[in-house]
Amino acid sequence: MKLSAESLKDKAAWEEKGYRLPQFDREAVAKATHEAPEWVHFGAGNIFRAFQANVLQNILNAGEYDKGLIAVEGFDHEIVEKAYRANDNLSLLVTLKSDGSIEKTVVGSIVETCILDPNFEDEFGRLKEIFRAPSLKMGSFTITEKGYSLVNGKGEQLPAVTADFANGPAAPASYLGKVFALLYERYLAGAYPIAMVSMDNCSHNGDRLFAAADAYAKEWAKNGLVDEGFVAYIEDPKKVSFPWSMIDKITPRPDASVEAILREDGFEGLDPIVTTRGTHVAPFVNSEESEYLVIEDSFPNGRVPLDKGGIIYTDRETVDKVETMKVCTCLNPLHTSLAVFGCILGYDKISAEMKDPELKKLVDIVGYTEGLPVVVNPGVIDPKEFIDTVLNVRIPNPFMPDTPQRIATDTSQKLAIRFGGTIKKYAASETLSVSDLKFIPLVLAGWCRYLMAVDDEGNAFTLAPSAP
Repeated sequence: MKLSAESLKDKAAWEEKGYRLPQFDREAVAKATHEAPEWVHFGAGNIFRAFQANVLQNILNAGEYDKGLIAVEGFDHEIVEKAYRANDNLSLLVTLKSDGSIEKTVVGSIVETCILDPNFEDEFGRLKEIFRAPSLKMGSFTITEKGYSLVNGKGEQLPAVTADFANGPAAPASYLGKVFALLYERYLAGAYPIAMVSMDNCSHNGDRLFAAADAYAKEWAKNGLVDEGFVAYIEDPKKVSFPWSMIDKITPRPDASVEAILREDGFEGLDPIVTTRGTHVAPFVNSEESEYLVIEDSFPNGRVPLDKGGIIYTDRETVDKVETMKVCTCLNPLHTSLAVFGCILGYDKISAEMKDPELKKLVDIVGYTEGLPVVVNPGVIDPKEFIDTVLNVRIPNPFMPDTPQRIATDTSQKLAIRFGGTIKKYAASETLSVSDLKFIPLVLAGWCRYLMAVDDEGNAFTLAPSAP
């Protein structure tokens, strides 16, 4: 068994081993997509393969849509070459369920891949062609929060950004410069409308993408490198929109235990791949079953019907409420609490911590007792039900190979966001008092203890890395 279009022709062999296969005519979808593309996605990493691509596959399987995904990678082109094209752009999603079962799905909704690099002339030429297409509705992104910044940790403009500002869209060097060069191509082709949708896990992500696009457009216009009208195009939401979104799904690095299951099935081509840029890739992705994606309904050229696959389209205010609910109360603070004490107490899995009655009580109180009273219900997702799922299904899932050490990464940047909002709401409340908070301060104290880099047995450990 190997991921390839030819291998999938023997459906019985795959289905006998419990694999779910694409239920649509992949060649027809690829042809329709090439002729009139509607969705291009930047950032071909694990969460995209496990979430957005699988959602689209379900919609295609149901006959609710007839276009596929175009995946674009601009950070590490070897991902496209070694993880996508080597497998005919197919991937394998292994969903690890809390009841101990697994679900194996061959995902075929990605029907084309491109490398975001002008040095690859054919690749970049194809991307220009895609962005000139009037049919294109959405460019989406999972490039991490850092991907939208034009400066380094010291506030200094990145050299590639400086070069792009001076040289214009003809030969961009930075990731975003390449993206906005494609947007300029779309402007020149007819100023066709499009939604540029950040799906990264950061607050008000659409604003970050817009700020970057606006900065590039203004600098290029000021330097006479683009038409003056390009700035107006970027700033007109009826032409180019930058919706907010909230995403939530855990997709750890491909795990050896999952690989072993696949090898028992006779699955080939599973040898680990580490690119020259240090990216770990594999033909498969392992992920939890829970997933949430809420997107502001702002699509000037029409929208891809992701709502038919469980994605929620709503207004900006509701997206903000969902984001605040997750980041400040119902998930992220609980993860951070477990990460801090998990490192101190020598745990190597987040799920194992939930078997410790004291740690379980800690996150129960941080979530239900101290956090929930100040949460604004967004309406589209119930906060209590969200926490119930987090604490009873998601975090305790023993088959999710997530570690406190990974979650502890960048905690110094996260604490104010994770807990500051709740503390402020207590301070502003007429019925609650900051002195009522006992366990959130305990987590902050635990973080100070963690920084000693000595566990509870007196052994030194390595602190998780922080953002530069």
